[in-house]
Amino acid sequence: MKYLSEYRDPALARSLVDRILATATRPRVLMEVCGGQTHTIVRQGLQEFLKDAVDMIHGPGCPVCVTPLEQIDRALFLASRPDVIFTSFGDMLRVPGSTSDLLQIRARGGEVRVVYSPLDALEIARAHPDREVVFFAIGFETTAPANAMSVWQARELGVKNFSVLVSHVTVPPAIRAILDAPDNRVEAFLAAGHVCTVMGWKEYEPLADEYGVPIVVTGFEPVDILEGIYMAVRQLEEGRAEVENQYTRSVRRAGNEPAQELVSRVFELVDRAWRGIGEIPSSGLGLREEFAEFDAEKKFDLGSIRTSEPEECMAGDVLRGRIKPFECPAFGTICTPEKPLGAPMVSSEGACAAYYNYARFQPETTGEPA
Repeated sequence: MKYLSEYRDPALARSLVDRILATATRPRVLMEVCGGQTHTIVRQGLQEFLKDAVDMIHGPGCPVCVTPLEQIDRALFLASRPDVIFTSFGDMLRVPGSTSDLLQIRARGGEVRVVYSPLDALEIARAHPDREVVFFAIGFETTAPANAMSVWQARELGVKNFSVLVSHVTVPPAIRAILDAPDNRVEAFLAAGHVCTVMGWKEYEPLADEYGVPIVVTGFEPVDILEGIYMAVRQLEEGRAEVENQYTRSVRRAGNEPAQELVSRVFELVDRAWRGIGEIPSSGLGLREEFAEFDAEKKFDLGSIRTSEPEECMAGDVLRGRIKPFECPAFGTICTPEKPLGAPMVSSEGACAAYYNYARFQPETTGEPA
């Protein structure tokens, strides 16, 4: 396939649905790790067409959603300082902290700027040597290379007023944590194609071997996802547990090795707290000691900021796939995009936002997959 429209072709989607239904001999439980895949599944109504053959569980693959509340509060503290220009991707601005969000801080006079790359934030720092410029460095392995490059260049250029508030997380430890949970139901995973474009899929092979679970690297369009589901179901029916690559137009086993090398030079694995989930050992990326001068947590002594998650928000259960968003009592009532309790309701990759925006309040079957 050469053109994007082919990956959205209703006839191809329908044929893949038919193959999945014909292959599955009993109900199968799969998890898509990526929030972008979740939005495609919900927006296109793919779950409804899989009927009782496959239950898609939505995983913790939204980087905005899993950024812990205390890290959001640290961002709000920095953004409120008059000596700081706080920079971030736009999808972080409405993520609620304990009492506010970045958009409200900006409305009250804080200098909060949306950038499209951490290198844009570095340029702002160079243009304003009298101000501290902080970039909110969140995301999975997908965004890590660009964030690493900004820190590397800041050191090379001697830009002392630039720092990053790091909240990077990595996918394999999250999959392991899900599989180790006593109530785990997931039989196979769809791995995120953009993460694997950077990292390849070698990291997933030990997981497939150890847990006997199929993992299929999958793209983001409807045909991509349905083909990934078909490949995973076929493995389960054949008694195989391997890593397969559906997203061949972007991903190779070794990944992007120069990008990996840069990330490993700037970052190291650290324990990381996930919003609503808790701490997962060695699941995050933190700056190496040689780059400590660019660590906003150390530069501004933010370690004392600690926060508890709101009890009425069940984001953790949604992110772990324990419940669907509409099963949360707060969904669509006291938690809406206008007044969110948690990040999954406002993030562009959040499962709660997907269900709310596309009116998937309960399972029903209508129309054709497109």
